[in-house]
Amino acid sequence: MPKALKNVIKFICFFGIGVLLIWLVTKDLSPKEWNDINAAFHRANYWLVIPAVILGIASHWFRAIRWKLLMKPLGHQPTTLNTFFAVMVGYFANLAIPRLGEVTRCGVLAQYEKIPAEKLVGTMIAERAVDMLCLLLLIALTILTQIELLGTWVQDKFLQPLQARFSHANTTQLLIVAVVVIAIVLLAIWLLRRFTRSKAAITIKALARGVMEGIFSIGKMENKWWFIVQTILIWGCYLSQVYIGFFCLTETSHLGISAALAVLMIGSIGMIVTPGGIGAYQGLVQKALELYGINYIIGFAFGWIIWVVQTLLVIFLGFVSLVVLPIYNKSRQA
Repeated sequence: MPKALKNVIKFICFFGIGVLLIWLVTKDLSPKEWNDINAAFHRANYWLVIPAVILGIASHWFRAIRWKLLMKPLGHQPTTLNTFFAVMVGYFANLAIPRLGEVTRCGVLAQYEKIPAEKLVGTMIAERAVDMLCLLLLIALTILTQIELLGTWVQDKFLQPLQARFSHANTTQLLIVAVVVIAIVLLAIWLLRRFTRSKAAITIKALARGVMEGIFSIGKMENKWWFIVQTILIWGCYLSQVYIGFFCLTETSHLGISAALAVLMIGSIGMIVTPGGIGAYQGLVQKALELYGINYIIGFAFGWIIWVVQTLLVIFLGFVSLVVLPIYNKSRQA
């Protein structure tokens, strides 16, 4: 199957998932609720979008600088502008197909800075590994700092319903569940042993090794503390964007950093699920805000406001980068 066709199919599938999620979230809304959502959009303070946009641009700029730090030990020092443009083109591509942007930005920088693409892929894996580690730390920090609130939510939403369901189950039903669980575990073990030498398994192992090597290579960097500072600045910008966003709506203006941490955590997961987080981001953010007493209507509106601002910024900067890249590099060669 041609690669272009595969990409089209991937886009349709992932975009379809996003549309489905939006439909699931909105299908039961009454006309009054739609009017309330529309009213929330109209009374939002959009002047606060300006500092949020500035923070968004800053986060992408810090990411470009951090990526450059990973290339320096390899003997390559691209310009910050080219690196920034490549990052934005990558994010632009991610709106179509998740993870396509990583390959795209490596290709763009390889083209304009004459750096071997395979080396850039290694730095990209290392960078993504660091971001995944940051997300895991963010999840841990959110849980540890709000364990009572989150514990109550898990108890009410998951543990109690499960307990109620199993308390009414008879011995036969419990036995069936146990057999199914054991069968799944045995099947997983068999598949791991059966396909351990397959092409897919070898690829996954190589990717895992590359991720670990990328993480450990950061400790050998000459400017590793500057790398850590840039990482903190990137995630600090993300967190500040959410916190400033709370002030766009009166109903969310009282929320603090703890709520912003929770929204950032669950929103980051939503961004991974579908292209640009469409559908998933809004739904998950709305659910996160429920923990802090924000009603469905306001949570829905807030999720869409933040998502639209972030997405429009990526589209604008990605398009500008595509236009400016050849012009900028032509002027460098002159």
